[in-house]
Amino acid sequence: MLLLGKVCVDKEMDKVKLGDVSERGSSNLAQKDIEGLIGNYPIYGAAGYIGTVDFYHQKKDYIAVVKDGAGIGRTMFLPAKSSVLGTLQYIIPNERVVPKYLYYAVKHMNLAKYCTGATIPHIYYKDYKNEIFGLPDIPKQREVVFILEKTEKIMEGQKQELLDLENLIKSRFVEMFGDPVSNPFRWDKVLMNECLENIDNGKSFVCDTVARVGEHPAILKLSAVTYGIYKPEENKRIISESDFVENAEVREGDLLFTRKNTPELVGMAAYVASTPPKLMMPDLIFRLNTKNNCNKVFLWQLINHDLFRKQIQSIASGSAKSMSNISKERLGKFSIYLPPIELQNQFAAFVHQIDKLKFPKLFW
Repeated sequence: MLLLGKVCVDKEMDKVKLGDVSERGSSNLAQKDIEGLIGNYPIYGAAGYIGTVDFYHQKKDYIAVVKDGAGIGRTMFLPAKSSVLGTLQYIIPNERVVPKYLYYAVKHMNLAKYCTGATIPHIYYKDYKNEIFGLPDIPKQREVVFILEKTEKIMEGQKQELLDLENLIKSRFVEMFGDPVSNPFRWDKVLMNECLENIDNGKSFVCDTVARVGEHPAILKLSAVTYGIYKPEENKRIISESDFVENAEVREGDLLFTRKNTPELVGMAAYVASTPPKLMMPDLIFRLNTKNNCNKVFLWQLINHDLFRKQIQSIASGSAKSMSNISKERLGKFSIYLPPIELQNQFAAFVHQIDKLKFPKLFW
């Protein structure tokens, strides 16, 4: 069986190249070209829907691929009587393929691997049109599309449930402790040094470009922590097993902190509820070891809270606009409010119960 997304189809089906079932179309539209235009036809950019204009370029449903700049290779399925800006490439299906089936096929091709150009990355249809995929008959294509659409709806529902639970935690935090900036309950203000035993550094290693297999030692990518949820699968295999450093290994109960990242994402934290062995922190991540007066789950939620992010970002430094850095010294002198530990522990128990709903496999 051949896998298309999450659906298996027969090996005996035709194998075709993308260029056999589609043709490319180009747009020379820039954002400035559509300013002030009003109409009934949607237009899209690399980030998605922009607005409506009084014209359209495509009469039928089609696929659009981001071909320049950030998000390169990202794929969208777009409706008839619409258009895209010049940063996207039209991929127009022919009569051999159901448009939505082609969308799912292209979406799983990883077109970003065809990227060229150092200053402004771009991809070309002439390079990726030779991608091969399975093409069953039209009725089977429609069946596959039906199953994948149903699966996507389920996944979207699950994403919304997770978002709702995350918002519940944030709301509960403010209910129990108040706004972390205005501090309406007048909790004691302390320096981070007063609630941290120490801060551990990560390590820098020569790594492979791929994730490890099994329990071969590996180092976390920055993306394992960047968005506030610990993702151990985001790792790079180290070349030599003898390079493994035990004191840099991530442990259950750790609070990891991104000391270096883009200005928007620097200073995010992730709590490690569970972790596989022999994963190490990179030198872009700190481990925050708290004293008895500070619960790690409380500190995790404080650091990541929407109401507090600007405070964290304000202690970052660095001359490069693309990357900001938070030093141990600045972090140690950073001021936070610190409610009684009993109240912190109550909140941590609440977060633990919510996480059982979000990530049941970690707890059952």
